[in-house]
Amino acid sequence: MFRDMPLGIPLSISMLSANVGLRSIRESTHPILHNMSPIESLKAAKSVRDLASLLDLKLSLLTFVLYKKPRNELYECFTIPKRHGGVREISAPHVSLKVIQQRLSDLLSKCWAEICEKNGHVEDAKHQGISHGFKKFHTIMTNGRPHVTRRFVFNVDLEDFFSCINFGRVRAFFLNNKNFLLHQDIATAIAQIACYENRLPQGSPCSPVVSNFLAHGMDTHLVSLARECGVTYTRYADDLTFSCNKPVFPESIAVLTDEAKWLPGKGLASTVKKSGFSFNESKTRMQYRDSRQEVTGLTVNRKINVPASYRYNLRSMVHSLFRTGSYSFIYKKRDENGVCETVNDIAGSKPQLLGMLSYIDQVDRFNQDIEKAAGKPISEYPGRVKLFRQFLYFDRFYSSDKPIIICEGKTDNVYLRCAIKSLALEYPSLAVNSEEPKLKVDFFKYVDRRITAITELNGGFGGLCKFLKNYHEDIQQKFRFGPRPTHPVIVFIDNDTGANNLYGLIAGLTKKKKPSGKGKFIHVIGNLYVVATPFDSKGGQTDIEFFFTEDTLKKVVDGRTFNKKIEEDSDKFYNKATFSIRVVAKESKTIDFKNFRPLLDRITAVIDDYAARIKT
Repeated sequence: MFRDMPLGIPLSISMLSANVGLRSIRESTHPILHNMSPIESLKAAKSVRDLASLLDLKLSLLTFVLYKKPRNELYECFTIPKRHGGVREISAPHVSLKVIQQRLSDLLSKCWAEICEKNGHVEDAKHQGISHGFKKFHTIMTNGRPHVTRRFVFNVDLEDFFSCINFGRVRAFFLNNKNFLLHQDIATAIAQIACYENRLPQGSPCSPVVSNFLAHGMDTHLVSLARECGVTYTRYADDLTFSCNKPVFPESIAVLTDEAKWLPGKGLASTVKKSGFSFNESKTRMQYRDSRQEVTGLTVNRKINVPASYRYNLRSMVHSLFRTGSYSFIYKKRDENGVCETVNDIAGSKPQLLGMLSYIDQVDRFNQDIEKAAGKPISEYPGRVKLFRQFLYFDRFYSSDKPIIICEGKTDNVYLRCAIKSLALEYPSLAVNSEEPKLKVDFFKYVDRRITAITELNGGFGGLCKFLKNYHEDIQQKFRFGPRPTHPVIVFIDNDTGANNLYGLIAGLTKKKKPSGKGKFIHVIGNLYVVATPFDSKGGQTDIEFFFTEDTLKKVVDGRTFNKKIEEDSDKFYNKATFSIRVVAKESKTIDFKNFRPLLDRITAVIDDYAARIKT
């Protein structure tokens, strides 16, 4: 008998890269395998040594974890509550196991793409395909879209989808499937890597792709059955959906009993049983056009959408966070009699709200992309976008656990960060002085494009003006009744020509005299401040690059000199981005930041001023 022995070593990622045996392709003992296609390389592999080469692992690591590592050190097992009652068992692999399984998942995903291309079924951004779970370009939205505006939507769930796929089924698939026909040692090793306690574990990176391979045969038969009946079929993991606009729903797929209960028809039931799966009868349901139709949690009556109840509950939770600083997560469970009970006293976290808001935003953008591709008017969702923006302002700025600095762009972040670390000894309120100083302030990062778009912080004075206006309104309308913020938000700007527009905006918001830019800082409202670079000794305008020494500004990079006015590097000059990375960040420990003291003095003054305001 073959042992169901998965992998796992509880080491850190840094240790992995240095010690546990991850190798580069150049070091591979079998470079010929890497010159083949993914499937051909697997077919050519004849030993665990070959598989280790394909996964870019040292053989000693792979054999050690396959045959010697104690089982109790492989996974961390726990349960999480399901949305409608019960619990879900999660078997989370330890760090090294997760890396190895991820490499196997990547290899098998490439095999899937190769098979699809060979058969003329390339899965691309057009979201084609029947199976939509755990695949690139596919989501619950693409799964629900084929079932929009249908008379009938019939949904069934498979019972214990991952758990019913055991070690023997995985090994047999890779041995016998016509696309693979792998050597028995390779098929056995793949099954050992993928399985835990004789099943595919929920929590493993390779469980999704393996389950899709084993369910593909069932999908093929169900597509044929659906086509014969004039029905549309899709699958997302264990969720099977059939829909049509026929006057009567086909009995081979679903039948209505005398007790007015819908059950899988003979054709569907037979196909699922022969494929080695079974139904979760409690989740079998028929949904009609005149009621709310849902597919994988999304309504499909008119278009793909998040249920209204979900959006209303989310809005209530967000507003509770604004008012009180906390909220209760609405959670439903069923008692012994199957009656649904609502529990409201489970504390929620801000990351949960961020995930829920991002989910709604993702669905809205999916619909907008469809409308744009079809040449239709693009729907707008101003209320949802505004709520998302207000939450981001509250989370990232209003309730930040550190003073946060918002600069005009990425390069200013680099300059100030390096200056603070260099002068950490002189500015204890900005950094902890040590061999590697740790900042006591945070910087807004222009990284996530969607968050940048929602906050309207897209860099430059235009983005900062929008931020000031929106933040001022939110302080007035939403946040002012909630908990007082403990740290200031500091908008840091160059005191040049563009600053004049921002000063005018501040005057309009605060109904006070227009700032001159000569003071150490400008208090706008609440915990919001603006700090500008000081004027030069003659009262002239400045930008942040003005405060570098001449020696730093004259640094030569690849034979080129610095020119802050250009957007792209040229043969003679390099721009701000290159200056920030190749000069300031790279040589920060040798650069003299003495001229940055007036800038850091102003930031410190804001922190002190806000601390005094809180006390009074």
